[in-house]
Amino acid sequence: MTPGPDLQQLIDTIREDAASDDVLDQLGTAAGTISELTNTSDAALGYFVDRARGAGKSWVEISAVLGVSKQAAHKRFADSWTAQPALDRYTPRTKAVLTGAKEVARGMNHPFIGTEHLLLALYGQPESLATRVLLARGITEEAVAAAVAEQSPAKAAGTPRDVEAALNADNPPYTRKAAHVLQGAVAEALVLGHNYVGTEHVLLAFYRDSASVATETLTALGLDESAAWAAIRAILEEVTNGK
Repeated sequence: MTPGPDLQQLIDTIREDAASDDVLDQLGTAAGTISELTNTSDAALGYFVDRARGAGKSWVEISAVLGVSKQAAHKRFADSWTAQPALDRYTPRTKAVLTGAKEVARGMNHPFIGTEHLLLALYGQPESLATRVLLARGITEEAVAAAVAEQSPAKAAGTPRDVEAALNADNPPYTRKAAHVLQGAVAEALVLGHNYVGTEHVLLAFYRDSASVATETLTALGLDESAAWAAIRAILEEVTNGK
């Protein structure tokens, strides 16, 4: 196993980052650094727990590896997927997609926000990396809308009043799969070494559940997980090189 930094290395890094001999400045930098490390560690562990679940491993097996009870593992990693996603690392375009997803759901008369609404909302941000990838593959908004309509048709899933009440609630009514995508996007950003969550990470996170409407739609239209990863890496390289 690759060793992490030892205590002295961590202290030296914090002092260097603080760029000050003031003990309170160093303390503040230490607190921020430790919080960042904790959040990153939690996201990394959550990423591998999620992969284990996706591979069909039970909570009993996962809890045994983690050295905690089944109940503790389930509470920490399962229930968190249904919580309202923390948005502090989401880019403005990603946040705009979340807002757009609500409008897509409203337009389909759905009192919930599912992966299909998130996918369609990407087209409201045409300059986002995810949308550029989709359009470059010939996956247009019209094609996605047609495919989504077959699986999740616009219909009277509730009265207009019920739909408005649900979509205007304090906590957006994300389905479990949609919440899973939004939380999973953080882990995808971690894999790529990014400290932000962009639309590209949301696109990759769709593939965490092969049975979601978004994933089935993307796969049917010719963009499977491996192709999505290759396309995202290529466009990130373009952006990084200023092409």
